[in-house]
Amino acid sequence: MTGIPTVADRLGTALGAVLGVDRPPVRLRAWDGTVAGPEDAPELVVRSPQALRRLLWAPGELGLARAYVAGELDAADDLSAAFAALSSAGRLAADDEAAGPSVAARLSLLRTGLALGAIGREPPPPPEEVRLRRYGRQHSRRRDAAAVSHHYDVGNDFYRLVLGPSMVYSCAVWDDETVGLEAAQEAKIDLVCRKLALRPGMRLLDVGCGWGSLALHAAERYGAQVVGITLSVEQATLARKRVAEEGLTEKVDIRVQDYRAVEDGPFDAIGSVGMAEHVGRAKLPGYAAALAALLRPGGRLLNHAISWDAGDTTWETDSFIARYVFPDGELISLGDMVNALSSADLEVIDVEALRRHYALTLRAWVRNLEEHWDDAVAATSEGRARVWRLYMTASALSFDLGKLGVNQVLLHRSGGSPPPLRPDWI
Repeated sequence: MTGIPTVADRLGTALGAVLGVDRPPVRLRAWDGTVAGPEDAPELVVRSPQALRRLLWAPGELGLARAYVAGELDAADDLSAAFAALSSAGRLAADDEAAGPSVAARLSLLRTGLALGAIGREPPPPPEEVRLRRYGRQHSRRRDAAAVSHHYDVGNDFYRLVLGPSMVYSCAVWDDETVGLEAAQEAKIDLVCRKLALRPGMRLLDVGCGWGSLALHAAERYGAQVVGITLSVEQATLARKRVAEEGLTEKVDIRVQDYRAVEDGPFDAIGSVGMAEHVGRAKLPGYAAALAALLRPGGRLLNHAISWDAGDTTWETDSFIARYVFPDGELISLGDMVNALSSADLEVIDVEALRRHYALTLRAWVRNLEEHWDDAVAATSEGRARVWRLYMTASALSFDLGKLGVNQVLLHRSGGSPPPLRPDWI
């Protein structure tokens, strides 16, 4: 570097201090038009000194995320490439967020803030950030309802733009990358029904039923009697509307209800697809016991859940994902999940890993969001749309890298007919 450093040069120094590297692996374009960094690197646009101030107060993933959600920081072209570059560098690559930058790095960051006039009071976080402490004990019924509402009650129109006509918000199952999202989601739903060995007249409990897609498929294609439960009022409203439009009100009952409050068992089969992530590690034994008690002897339980494969814990409470996306969400490893679900009453009869399928699913959702960006912003807010774009982009990368997995665990309740000697859903 020669002469007086530009604003972009100084921002590069600041970002390097945050990441714990000498040179950030991105190209930076500052609010005054100056540019610094490799020409062939993904480009980040810093639109305001406020972005730097956020990093001064939260020097890591959370500060970067707040700046992005607020629109003060953006990717010039490909957000996925920019995020991948940042995630491969220094502290973010080492998942070393808790320790924070070194003292020397903090001093360097402070000097840059002084030079660029970014010193000041901590900026308020974007309104999309949430804290649930006021709702009481973690994973109480009231607080779980608040956490679910934060994530799912952001507008059915918004979710329709992101998810597409299927309205399925969990990992699809892809025969190959060309089949398309709708076909892959239908394949997943049908796979769940086959694994549960649904037959006409059987009672199915759909735990975390979302907008009712599995319940509708099970009733229409397999003749099941379905009870679908969700804690999201908006999901239930649309699910009931879809059930009525399909003429299936005699077969499908959609409720706003906690799984711990269901008392009208037994059920012949139980599906829990994309819901166990909200249960909490400490509550998993009770979750398994509650579902086992609702299942008739010989019945099947399918648990479809994301797993955390990057270490012993899930995200920090001050991480972007916890503050903006899944407050109180907890992911555990596949091994811990199997141990929590299996018992004297529930025998594991199959485990299927779908990690690569979820990366494809997330990227399809991101494409939907980007293609309908203006409508998505109008349906909720620009900040909320930015949250979803960032979290889905980051999650796709985590599935690619094996930090996250997703698995279907199929269990059989003891008694009744024994499970098949070989899979009967192929």
